[in-house]
Amino acid sequence: MTNEEFRLEVQQLIQRIRKARTESFSALANIADLNLAEDFVGIDLSGEDLSGENLSGADFKGANFSEADLSLTNLNEANLSFANLSGANLSEADLSLTNLNEVDLSFATLNDTNLIGANLIGADLSSADLNHSDLSGANLSDANLSGANLSEVNLSGADLSGADLSGANLSGADLNGANLNDANLSGANLSRINLVSSSMRSANLKNVTLIDANLISADLSGAVLISANLNRANLSCATVAKASFSYNLGISEPMKLDLRRRGAIVDGLTDASDRNPTR
Repeated sequence: MTNEEFRLEVQQLIQRIRKARTESFSALANIADLNLAEDFVGIDLSGEDLSGENLSGADFKGANFSEADLSLTNLNEANLSFANLSGANLSEADLSLTNLNEVDLSFATLNDTNLIGANLIGADLSSADLNHSDLSGANLSDANLSGANLSEVNLSGADLSGADLSGANLSGADLNGANLNDANLSGANLSRINLVSSSMRSANLKNVTLIDANLISADLSGAVLISANLNRANLSCATVAKASFSYNLGISEPMKLDLRRRGAIVDGLTDASDRNPTR
């Protein structure tokens, strides 16, 4: 293409954009003959207002959306792996089945966001606000959720194995059937959480760290807490019927007896605090 041909093409593109009378990102991309599924990898859209856009299936791998407004945006099945969404507003957005592998969502706002079945493996959600969001069936293994607000969140069937939830607020969260194996819940607020479904599917809390965790009024019915570290955890008023406790750190003899009286299955009559948990 000659310089003159390029100049004419750009001029025609500018004219089409002016005539379009739209600020819609997806519409402008279409006018510019750009493909959302191919042409926006690594793009810098930090601070931009993309609220309400339809970006379903777009490829934004490695893109920068820091502080951007993506509220009510449709990002269903989009690829946002390794993207920077720190401080972004994603309230009421559709991120169902979206690839968010290793994404940075620290300090992001995700209130009432649809994250059903999303891939969040290794994602950074530290200090993010996910109040009332739906993360059912999402993969959050090895994710960083330290200090995050997960109150009233739906995490049923989610994979949280190896996740860091230290200091997170999970009050009233639905964790029925969730996998919390090897998760760190030190200092987390787990009051009123639900760990059991109507089918009594047990939640997996093997090797979980619950040091200083608040489990007041939590429903732990049928949960498996083998080798869980319960040092200074508060289990007062928690429902523990058929919950399995064995090889636990931090459970005293009186606590074991109390758990048994409340319907829990507690192995051993000696303090397990000096044993090495089975991995």
